[in-house]
Amino acid sequence: MIKNFKWLLLVSLSFVACNNDDNTAVVEEPVSPGTAVFTKYVALGDSFAAGYSDGALFKKGQDGSYAAILAQQFAEAGGGEFKTPYMADNLGGLLLGGNVIAGTRLYFNGSAPVAVAGKPTTEVTTKITGPFNNLGVPGAKSYHLVAPGYGNVAGVAIGKANPYYARFATSATTTVLADALAQSPTFFSLWIGGNDVLGYATSGGIGVNQTGNLNPATYGGNDITDPNVFASVYASLVTNLTANGAKGVVANLPYVTGLPYFTTVPYNPVPLTAAVATQLNAGYAKYNGGLLFAASKGLITAAEATKRTITFAAGANAVVIEDSYLTNLAAYGIPSYRQATNEDLMVLTSRTVIGTAVGGDPTKVNGVSVPLADQWVLTKDEIAEVKAATDAYNVTIKAIADSKGLAFVDTKAMMAQLSTGGIVQNSFTLTSTYVTGGAFSLDGVHPSPRGYALIANAFTAAINAKYTSTLKNVDLGLYRILYPATLE
Repeated sequence: MIKNFKWLLLVSLSFVACNNDDNTAVVEEPVSPGTAVFTKYVALGDSFAAGYSDGALFKKGQDGSYAAILAQQFAEAGGGEFKTPYMADNLGGLLLGGNVIAGTRLYFNGSAPVAVAGKPTTEVTTKITGPFNNLGVPGAKSYHLVAPGYGNVAGVAIGKANPYYARFATSATTTVLADALAQSPTFFSLWIGGNDVLGYATSGGIGVNQTGNLNPATYGGNDITDPNVFASVYASLVTNLTANGAKGVVANLPYVTGLPYFTTVPYNPVPLTAAVATQLNAGYAKYNGGLLFAASKGLITAAEATKRTITFAAGANAVVIEDSYLTNLAAYGIPSYRQATNEDLMVLTSRTVIGTAVGGDPTKVNGVSVPLADQWVLTKDEIAEVKAATDAYNVTIKAIADSKGLAFVDTKAMMAQLSTGGIVQNSFTLTSTYVTGGAFSLDGVHPSPRGYALIANAFTAAINAKYTSTLKNVDLGLYRILYPATLE
């Protein structure tokens, strides 16, 4: 059973001062835009550009988005005003006609992440006046940026429009791209595509892999976007943004499976005594016998029978899961069960399900005597689908960045580094470890304040390298790891 996850907070900050033994004055290089022009900067993207954090969008988070941080750096090199479509409060969450449609942000109460108390005050139907430079839209997929009506308030209740964009879209029929182009940007950032696989992953692969389907109008919210659809949309976005000479920076996509949302809950969190293990093995004896029967009849291979056999022992045990990729033996009364392996990923929300009794019945324990439903697990095969799509999107992003002469940020490499030892800046080590790693917020998907600063510095480095600008990095020590319960 999973009980009492132990959370540790990083509470001490260390600072390193530079020594200058010879008392020689250090002359700082003046900030210069190089060949870039930052006069009118627009940011296109999804929740990362918007500053979403701790499961919500709120004012302080918006101020700390990587796009907002970049705009502050651009201001020192001739950048102009950067207008943000602010939420109404620091609670987060949304109202539609007075009804709550998105909850408040999370904070750490000393034991676990919990929602901030209070009712959201941001009403979707209350339009705010732009135009806005930050066009990051939480939940947006690539093709949403060119979809007319994505900001139509009337479409929010039926799932045809985005509630965050509906607040500030310039009209009911406009597109995110059109609202960007109307501002005649001289510089842009574009980081989009994460949501084209994220919903599929966070839902445990419940969606559909739409590879081969070129009609996004038929896609569901948790589906994987066809790589050719992504390529067409991405090319259109960049072609339009650069048509009048604007320069920009783009970023590729990390494997979302490296996020804390997928790496926090182990596949084998079930501690059992020898006696309980024996009871469970007796309970699964009929199922295991059915597998032997199926193998003897050539319905499955001996290897698959072995893969599907469920056996418990004293100590830590892997959870039992449903796996739709197994050979369907339902006609023979044999369900598609197996135990998880280290190649499967339990989603973060499964921590509240594994080990709990179904209907209060102690003999029916989720993940043990009752297999986990598909929604709680991203299986090895589903992980492969996510990675294949991400790889295809990244080929497109890099090729278009190179062909258009844009600055390029390798966030895929950043994520890999965060997952394998961490990244050190300003004497701080950031990792992808949930809660204590410093890079990610409590929702396990979106960056922490310090994580957003790290991303902004990566964008700055790419811009400097491409356009010979001399923008400065921000000090990570100025950005907190987690937001407190109360924000002014």
